[in-house]
Amino acid sequence: MTNPIQKSSTERHDVDLLIIGAGPAGLYCAYYAGFRGLRSVLIDSLDEPGGQVAAMYPEKLIFDVPGFPAVKGQDLVDNLVEQAAPFEPIYLLGHRAEDLVQDDDHVTVRSHKGAEVVCKAVVITGGIGTFTPRPLPDAQAFEGRGLRYFVPKLDELAGQDILIVGGGDSAFDWAFNLQGLSRRITLIHRRDKFRAHEHTVKQVLASPVEVLTFTEVVRIIGNGRVEAVEIHNKSTDESRTLEVQAVVAALGFTADLGPLKKWGLHIEKRQILVDTNMATNHRRIFAAGDITDYPGKVRLIATGFGEAATAVNNAAPVINPDLNLFPGHSSNQ
Repeated sequence: MTNPIQKSSTERHDVDLLIIGAGPAGLYCAYYAGFRGLRSVLIDSLDEPGGQVAAMYPEKLIFDVPGFPAVKGQDLVDNLVEQAAPFEPIYLLGHRAEDLVQDDDHVTVRSHKGAEVVCKAVVITGGIGTFTPRPLPDAQAFEGRGLRYFVPKLDELAGQDILIVGGGDSAFDWAFNLQGLSRRITLIHRRDKFRAHEHTVKQVLASPVEVLTFTEVVRIIGNGRVEAVEIHNKSTDESRTLEVQAVVAALGFTADLGPLKKWGLHIEKRQILVDTNMATNHRRIFAAGDITDYPGKVRLIATGFGEAATAVNNAAPVINPDLNLFPGHSSNQ
């Protein structure tokens, strides 16, 4: 099976719709844009699609998505990517939307890496803003070379010695689920209290996973790729070196609306204000998902899906005046 994610390093894209944020709402936007015959680009600051779901709880079961009695976060993301794939959206991953210039008939958005998207409309689905991983020592030198911030596919770490850094749900979920796949798993946390669900913590503590508290990374060692990590126990003042081939930095992410705050959007308490059309105060800019606010707003994944469809369908006649607001039913296609 070919990879459904068409990543791009091209510097300029001319499309109908730019979707800022590749979380669940953004991925559904990409599907709906294709359904309406619109070409789209998704841009996201993370290196993989899925947003908060993929970064923070990929192995957690979600129970409130219509049609799924229960679905793992990463499975939901994979299904959304597959659903959009026939329409060939372009993914600009690892790019942060930086500058926006709005003209009468189009919008130009540039990323912090210099990529440029010229489009007829924008839908912002960036959840709670740009995610920036909390750093580890030597992180930049080893990102993508053994150091990662999330694990969308567990088998990517099969047969490896792994160090997981963190004390939240993601860290413990990955430690528990990688058993039997990875060769040796060590989890370290700077405190002896964990933010993860108590049941998962008990499962990991009762497993062969080595859990070290009051312990932090001093430095990552390697020649081009991760080969070992020096760690230090603050309680005993002892240091040791672990031979590992992978480090999972599950320290969480800081979120910030960042450059979006400069775009002249009406923003209150980190949310973009929209009307019932999911329209912002700019004619060609719409928003959907957790980043939006309006009277009666309920922040659920299911709500975001409906908002994504509403945003795309209201953007369609702005993009092309010959298009109707109502899309017709997909069962009629």
